[in-house]
Amino acid sequence: MSSRRVIQVSETIAHLAADFFARESNAQSLITVTHADLSPDLREVTIFFSVLPESFEATALTFAKRKRTEFRDYLKEHSALQRLPTVDFQIDYGEKNRQRIDDLTRN
Repeated sequence: MSSRRVIQVSETIAHLAADFFARESNAQSLITVTHADLSPDLREVTIFFSVLPESFEATALTFAKRKRTEFRDYLKEHSALQRLPTVDFQIDYGEKNRQRIDDLTRN
């Protein structure tokens, strides 16, 4: 069960990550932040995202991991967080699977 504070901070980080990718990524692919998974102690966050077209997933993940330090700086500048969490990025396979199920059930 997540506390209200963890949920608030997670949503703030996800929103800021979406803004960051909108500014930093190129026009070759669309990176959509789906959610941020924050540890209960607020020390670590994993930001999940989807990529279109899917053929750019590996490139986008490499890009995101390379930009971790810049994103932490962005987070420091645009949030009121006292202590910044360690940031990691992952492809959101749960969202990908949900979309696949939606496609299958439509046909």
